[in-house]
Amino acid sequence: MHKILALATIAALTGHSAMTQQAMARENPLLAPSGLFFAAPRFDRITDADWRPALDAAMRAHDAEIAHIATATAKPTFANTIVALEASGAQLVRVGQIFNNITQANSDPTLDALRETMAPLLQAHQDRIYLNPILFARVNAVHAARATLKLDAKSAFLLQNTWRSFVRAGAALSPDAKVKLADLNQRIAKLESSYATTLVAATKDGAVLVTDPAKLRGLSPEDIAAAAQAAAESGKKNAYLLRLQNTTRQPMLATLADRDTRLQLLAASEARGTSGTHDLRPTITQLASLRADRAQVLGFADFASYTLDAQMAKTPAAAMKLLDGLVPATVGKAHTEAADIQAVIDRSHGGFTVTAADWEFYAQIVRHEKYDLDEAAVRPYFELNRVLKDGVFYAANKLYGITFVERHDIPVYQPDVRVFAIYDADKKPLALFYADYFARPNKQGGAWCDNFLPPAGLWQQKSVVVNVANLTKPAPGKPALISFDDVTTLFHEFGHALHTIFSGQTYPSQNGFGVPTDVVEFPSQFNEHWALDKTVFANYAHHYQTNAAMPADMVAKLLRARTFNQGYGATEIVAAALLDLEWHSIPAGKTITDVAAFEAAALHKHGIDIAMVPPRYKTAYFNHIWGGGYAANYYSYLWGEILDDDAYEWFTDHGGLTRANGQRFRDMMLAPGYSAEPMALYEAFRGRAPTVDALSRNRGLDSHAKSP
Repeated sequence: MHKILALATIAALTGHSAMTQQAMARENPLLAPSGLFFAAPRFDRITDADWRPALDAAMRAHDAEIAHIATATAKPTFANTIVALEASGAQLVRVGQIFNNITQANSDPTLDALRETMAPLLQAHQDRIYLNPILFARVNAVHAARATLKLDAKSAFLLQNTWRSFVRAGAALSPDAKVKLADLNQRIAKLESSYATTLVAATKDGAVLVTDPAKLRGLSPEDIAAAAQAAAESGKKNAYLLRLQNTTRQPMLATLADRDTRLQLLAASEARGTSGTHDLRPTITQLASLRADRAQVLGFADFASYTLDAQMAKTPAAAMKLLDGLVPATVGKAHTEAADIQAVIDRSHGGFTVTAADWEFYAQIVRHEKYDLDEAAVRPYFELNRVLKDGVFYAANKLYGITFVERHDIPVYQPDVRVFAIYDADKKPLALFYADYFARPNKQGGAWCDNFLPPAGLWQQKSVVVNVANLTKPAPGKPALISFDDVTTLFHEFGHALHTIFSGQTYPSQNGFGVPTDVVEFPSQFNEHWALDKTVFANYAHHYQTNAAMPADMVAKLLRARTFNQGYGATEIVAAALLDLEWHSIPAGKTITDVAAFEAAALHKHGIDIAMVPPRYKTAYFNHIWGGGYAANYYSYLWGEILDDDAYEWFTDHGGLTRANGQRFRDMMLAPGYSAEPMALYEAFRGRAPTVDALSRNRGLDSHAKSP
């Protein structure tokens, strides 16, 4: 049978001509031609009032497309059912993706309210598709005949995944069970949306107000100026506002010399979502319970079992085994690091035992003593714009041949956002890239990558991708100097961008982020490695004032310090991942009444309850799992790290940063998207299955691992 359906055939199946498919983007009030090669969001014309009618219209259009497929009188075929489903919903995807990104990165009270209104409506729309018995009968008929269809590998994979998606969504349930499932879906969608909105407010209100400048000793002039500006924007005169980042560990703890301020900042961080109008604990316990009920309706013991059934790990036991296997080495290294820190505290007659609030401050002293590396001396070599253009973009050019041109004629949703056109090695347009790096009170915490428009051959659509971060915005006229951790974040998020812009599949669901969650972090974490590649580093690590390259001895110290504090770093992420799995291993019918007690018991169970190294996210502000799509999936960062470290060792064994190596990785790992089983793709690239050895070496954990 066919390997790729012609656009004319697709148009006939969906009721739209190829020209109409293109016109849909241009006629949408939220989209217009970029003047480059496809539609880009028209942020200059979008008002809050536009979103609801645009989303409603897009859902109606999708409903009509689904009805056309479900009620067709022709015999169900791969073309008129499976491919037609893939081609449907383009308008809703376009509008929905833009809306989702704006409400995360640049929201306001009106959009927050609309998001909470739309969440259950969008869930109901999805349920109308997946719980439609007539539609599923057609999908099921095609699936039942799969052995006779002679499909190519990608089409066969699409058929299997489409059928499985319907089954996992409840299509095979009884009518009564479908009603129960739809009700659970509605309640979960409302709570997830409410959680995300409330956490932004809790994080904003949790900022620490300082009136005595002496309490800010140790902060850089840039950080102090940014804190003063934040206070002024909040209506506070002669004050300083220390805004919270999304994680437990706050970056300013590394340089704040005043212990009272450190303790206050950490306490504010850990208290988010646990009091007053921003108390998220009731929402969390309801979500955990409802997710367990949903899993039971779908035939699974708990939500973790349901989630991991569709992941590379396959079972919670496999994910737990990975995490528990890392505990002895991570905890052992953390205790070694704590002893070094305590020695510094005792030597300076501190008179206290190290806490999480003290760790980063004294760890910098230890790092300086062990490696003679001073964070303040390093930052001037990492100016944001240079890191982006001469680091992130440079590495991508060397590996994949792509080039970047900044565009100033394309509207953005906030003045700090920048836009770049990306061209492929053959000079043909490839994607648009939006960069939104500075923190704002109306932006969710953390860093992420998403599509404004996902790539799709059926929709004749190239990628419009956005990277978002929460770097401290410098005062006007000052440079944006960032830490090496921030440098790594830029490379990380652009790795996600590469994954989606290189996806070259015809079917939308086989592109970019469509892969299982425990695979999606692999390309991003792999891209982090190029931040320390000798050639790349030498190209971007230049002093922002003198343009001098970072001195060789400082580079050597930075490289030697790579595994410094990895005991803390690895322990906090393992603890968070275990906490996630424990919350989502709760069986149906069980309700947790004491969030703090459950959290403490879960960490104790796995031997990772270390007060001086709290989880990267505590339960109340763990947005990844309660509002960010990583429920029962946070372990995926470590699962992806196994793959990325192992893959990078292949590069080091084969010449490193070369176009040939980059092209091989692009062709074999990035371009396929989800057109085949990820492990099969990886083993074809690597020549074998991955091992944890490279991860242990990269984090410096091998010397702390248990003997076999």
